[in-house]
Amino acid sequence: MTKYGLRAQVIAYTVLPTVLIGGILAGYFSFHRFQQADEFLIDRALNIADALSIASEYGMQDETRTILRRLIGTTHRKNSPMIKSIAIFTADNDLFVISNYHRDYQKLRLDNNQPIPDLPQISYTGDSIVIHSPIIDETNYLEYQLTFDQPRKVVGYVALEINKDQVELLLYRDAAISLLVVLLGILGSLYLAFKQAKRITAPISDMASVVEKISLGRLNSRVEGEYTGEIGLLQHGINEMALAMSKHHEEMQDSIDLATSELRETLDQMEVQNIELDITRKEAQQAASVKSEFLANMSHELRTPLNGVIGFARQLLKTKMTNNQVDYLQTIERSAGNLLNIINDILDFSKLEAGKLDLEYIPFDIRDSVDETMHLLAQSAHEKNIELSMIVAPDVPQELIGDAMRLQQILTNLIGNAVKFTEKGNIEVKIERTEPENDTDKCIKLKFTISDTGIGISKDQQEQLFKAFGQADSSITRQYGGTGLGLVITQKLVRQMKGVIDLTSTPNAGSTFWFTIVIEKSSRTPLRSLPLERLAERSVLAYESNAYAVRACAELLEEWQTNATIIDNQEQWQQSLNKNYDSIVIGHSNNLDISPLLTAIEQAKQYTDNIIVLINCSDPSTFDIVMKTGVTHCLGKPINHKNFANALVSNETVPARIQITTPLERKKINVMAVDDNRANLKLISAMLGDRVQHVTTCKNGQEAVDHAKTTPFDIIFMDIQMPVLDGISACAKIKKDSLNQKSPIIAVTAHVLPGEKEKFLQKGMDDCLAKPIDELALQAIINKWVPNAEVIETIQQTNIENITPQIAASAVAVKKSFDWDLALQQSAGKEDLAKEMLTMLLDEFDAIRKLVNSAVDNDVDNEAFAQAIHKFHGGCSYSGVPQLKSIANLIEKELKRNIRPDHLEPELLELLDELDNVEKAAQSYLG
Repeated sequence: MTKYGLRAQVIAYTVLPTVLIGGILAGYFSFHRFQQADEFLIDRALNIADALSIASEYGMQDETRTILRRLIGTTHRKNSPMIKSIAIFTADNDLFVISNYHRDYQKLRLDNNQPIPDLPQISYTGDSIVIHSPIIDETNYLEYQLTFDQPRKVVGYVALEINKDQVELLLYRDAAISLLVVLLGILGSLYLAFKQAKRITAPISDMASVVEKISLGRLNSRVEGEYTGEIGLLQHGINEMALAMSKHHEEMQDSIDLATSELRETLDQMEVQNIELDITRKEAQQAASVKSEFLANMSHELRTPLNGVIGFARQLLKTKMTNNQVDYLQTIERSAGNLLNIINDILDFSKLEAGKLDLEYIPFDIRDSVDETMHLLAQSAHEKNIELSMIVAPDVPQELIGDAMRLQQILTNLIGNAVKFTEKGNIEVKIERTEPENDTDKCIKLKFTISDTGIGISKDQQEQLFKAFGQADSSITRQYGGTGLGLVITQKLVRQMKGVIDLTSTPNAGSTFWFTIVIEKSSRTPLRSLPLERLAERSVLAYESNAYAVRACAELLEEWQTNATIIDNQEQWQQSLNKNYDSIVIGHSNNLDISPLLTAIEQAKQYTDNIIVLINCSDPSTFDIVMKTGVTHCLGKPINHKNFANALVSNETVPARIQITTPLERKKINVMAVDDNRANLKLISAMLGDRVQHVTTCKNGQEAVDHAKTTPFDIIFMDIQMPVLDGISACAKIKKDSLNQKSPIIAVTAHVLPGEKEKFLQKGMDDCLAKPIDELALQAIINKWVPNAEVIETIQQTNIENITPQIAASAVAVKKSFDWDLALQQSAGKEDLAKEMLTMLLDEFDAIRKLVNSAVDNDVDNEAFAQAIHKFHGGCSYSGVPQLKSIANLIEKELKRNIRPDHLEPELLELLDELDNVEKAAQSYLG
């Protein structure tokens, strides 16, 4: 009831008692009246029936029907509203006389098997009541009294049918009167209830309306009228509340007006301050932009003359000079190189701060990249007589996809710092996979650890390490030099590679820097560059006293599964010299005293014809002294795994030839290859020739469009940068109007940077293939786009064929200029194709020389020169000339930055020198 209003409750509580009491009383009296009427009717009928039964005795005895008919007829007429019919039956249950005949008179008769009752009997038949009263012969009453054991004589019975219609009519009338009385009572109660509810709820509604007006802010509203009792108290309370709220509102409004005035003054001041801050912010942003632009321009402007100083110093070192002049020039070159490194750090830092340093996305060999970094830093370590070693875990993939140059920059900073701050002892670099359970099919996580035995860093100093232009100790800058940017750049580069960097260090005990990177695995199977089968058959004795060097050497020998005996002291050395070995490796760490090394060499000569010395030195004179003792190889530390592996098998008289054959399925399809570089076109044509039935080649995009209009192709391989018509435009024309509108067009590009593949796909290309082209990747593209093509033949192709040790030694000697193993790898393991592509590259040297000389004299069209360098760079990608490719790549990048060719004179002169080096190195392979 609480959920209903007060009005409803008043009405309900007023009306409900009246309804309940009136209904109960009316029902009770109606039911009681019905019972009384029924009993009255039956009693009266019994009295009539008894009288008739007595009066009928003599008529039944005399069998005088006339008298009885008159009797029952008179009785029926006098009581016609109540009596429906009267009949007299004999003792044999035969009808004797009836007051009126009707079709239902049989229901007055008793059943034949039912005896005549001794006393009046009442029976109910449908809506009628029938009374049977016996007619008793009482003429011998006195006789009956003397003999009670004999029953009275029944001569018949009277049947009386009662009609209840009149009684029911009276009952209905009484019920209607009762209902009417109840309704009148309810109506009266409703009238009183509504009147009372209005008297109670009307003032409450008025008060609620006033409260609502007050809540809406109309505080002058009051409850009017004269009320008494509780309602009067409520009226007084509401009016007092409204008065108090009105006063409080006036006070609050005064306070608000005052606060608003003060706030307006404050906002005016803040607006002035915001304008000043905005002006200051814009000035700061402009200053930062100017600073970044200045740093970039200054770094570039300084790099150009510094490169000129370094380049011409190197050129001058090739001329005849006195020893003092050579020393002066070398000092100039080193000083310029140090200054160039500082400028490069500042340039990288400004790029990182501006978010404009993009990482490359190209395949590279992880061990080769780290080996190159270690080799560049080895001389600094050797000057301090520090042992530099490297361990690469066997489960680290050989080929990865990423920015090898930036990874080398990170390692150079960390290893360079380790060398700088270590006066004696060891530096160890370790590469391993971490969290392999989180690796995906494409990406892995690598951890690089650089440990040294240097001066160490305290906890307080570690907090300053990764801050720009800061170092652990202010005195370090004076003692060791440096800008303090190296670790900041390293940290930002590591973060760009989705990794983290940290360190642990103990003062005067050394430091351990470690960082992780997430890098993509290469999908292609790398060419085996080491003679692993032959290494597994070799018995090797390795003697190394330095614990770090022992670990690095043992790791390689164990990975190659050689039959190695590794010792680390003089006593074990003497005990091991008791049989012959295929190779004996002698490691020496102290480059200041090589007399123990010479003694060990003499002792080892009796037990092998292949002595390999690993010396912690970069001095050519020391190498000459060691080689004069008759050793087979003298290699510098840290160990270069390729040189070490080739040295271990170099004394074999009959070189083993390792052939790995892969079955190729040649499909019945028609393919078109488009590239402006003759060498690139030759290579992809040769690769496709083993895999498809027919190959059509084009030199530019326009030729490809013309062929596409006349010939249907199953796949089209399209270079991007080409003269006449570039690859993107050619693709659009082929897709728009040709016989190859639905043919898949594959973009072939040198560098597939992140997001670049999506850009090619948006411009109409169907897929992307990276240069240098990998056989497995090429086969995967063919299988993907024509999976159901008919296979016309299955052929065997030789992928790998090892070269002789003599050639290997030559390759090692000039590996920076020409790498035959790399050339084989880039030409799908085909020796004839590798030589042909090398010849094609050498044929371009004369034209490149003329073009470079014209650029040095500032007599060349910049755009044409850039296109020529781009084309030449592409040719270098397939001929095993990594150093030449690196220089061409550097020049192409500088040209893309709108640097004039005459400002790249040092790089161009270095390119000319490298052309001569490649020609000399290639002669031994071309005969």
